[in-house]
Amino acid sequence: MIEGILWAVLAGLMLGLYALPEKFTKDFEFENTWSLFFAINTFVVPNVAAFLLIDGFSEVLAAIPMGILIGMVVASLLWGIGVMMWGKAINHIGLSLGFSLFIGTIILVGSLIPFVINGLPERPVFATIMGGIFVVLVGVVANGKAGIMRQADEQVNQEKKGSMATGILIAVVGGLLATGFSYANTVGGAVIHEAVIAQGNPEWMSAVAVMYVIYMAGGVAIAVYFIQQLTAKKLWSKFNSPSFGRNAGLATVMGILNFAASAGFAYAAFKLGSTGGTVGYAIFNTVSVAVAIVSGLITKEWINASSKSKNALYLGLICMILGIVIVAIGNGL
Repeated sequence: MIEGILWAVLAGLMLGLYALPEKFTKDFEFENTWSLFFAINTFVVPNVAAFLLIDGFSEVLAAIPMGILIGMVVASLLWGIGVMMWGKAINHIGLSLGFSLFIGTIILVGSLIPFVINGLPERPVFATIMGGIFVVLVGVVANGKAGIMRQADEQVNQEKKGSMATGILIAVVGGLLATGFSYANTVGGAVIHEAVIAQGNPEWMSAVAVMYVIYMAGGVAIAVYFIQQLTAKKLWSKFNSPSFGRNAGLATVMGILNFAASAGFAYAAFKLGSTGGTVGYAIFNTVSVAVAIVSGLITKEWINASSKSKNALYLGLICMILGIVIVAIGNGL
């Protein structure tokens, strides 16, 4: 159990830090940086990792039953669409509230999906894990409130591009769709693990194979979105920049960290046993949010925030850490 929890924490650390290099790109708009990142992250890194590390990877893919593969692909496409909807929600309701609603939905629903597929554990285990997830959600809400107060403190003048109700709906629906990631990992993990082992590979490589399917399929939805955005905003010419090499290197670091984080989660879920999909998913996402917030504090994103908003932020962090401790205890019962 300890090994699985450590892998989930490590994966969350990498996910929380993967976007940090984006702060150092030059001459790119948001769409340029993130489209380049996603292209590397969902198409380049998975292919290099899978075919370089896994012996007989083509045979591994061929061994996945068609029904399971189709389910994984569809769920992964929904995950890609959900991630893009989160970006749209931010345009309506701002980063803090959009992030809070999106991640809150992912943690709550995504953590329940393995229980729906594999069945409920014993009542004390289920009650403890759900209690921990509830505490985590309290922390997420507190962080969202802190972000909203920070925006007011800094007097950020956000352009209103849509109604609050529309933004909330988009964030929640996007979060629901993004839980396709959890579904794909749950239904495909065991089968792919057996196929990878059958080819004589170490068991940890099954996590790379699972993420290959999820990222390649989800990347299709993401690519369609960014092609449309780059075309509509006439940003393709921005790639012809003297800083392209530097930006591509930073995007590659982001892509490697992000993919490694997801593969680390998949391996953690396997090592945590029957409740691994739920426990690992909760720890993975919670740690990533906590790390992202701490990195924001270190890089002085909160330097102009009031003590009231910072106190709400600290409360949120405490609740999230306490929540994942409770979840971990539940998994050990």
